[in-house]
Amino acid sequence: MNNMNNDYWEGSWQNPRYRRISMMQATEIALQRVPGEVVKAELEFDDGVLQYEIEIRTSEGVKYEVKVDAVTGQILRVKLD
Repeated sequence: MNNMNNDYWEGSWQNPRYRRISMMQATEIALQRVPGEVVKAELEFDDGVLQYEIEIRTSEGVKYEVKVDAVTGQILRVKLD
């Protein structure tokens, strides 16, 4: 019953399309680009891409939105919010 080589396993966790980084990893990636305090973080499907949207407030009080690809960890966009 627990056969790791069946189609279910081949089609899910071993397929890179289904893997993703954790919310904590995405937050760390975003904070490396925009240092500050995370005020909101969520996982969403936008423009055909699974991504984390991380909102960060800097020490100057400026708020940024950082989008991180949930599969690759690549920063997709940084914008002033």
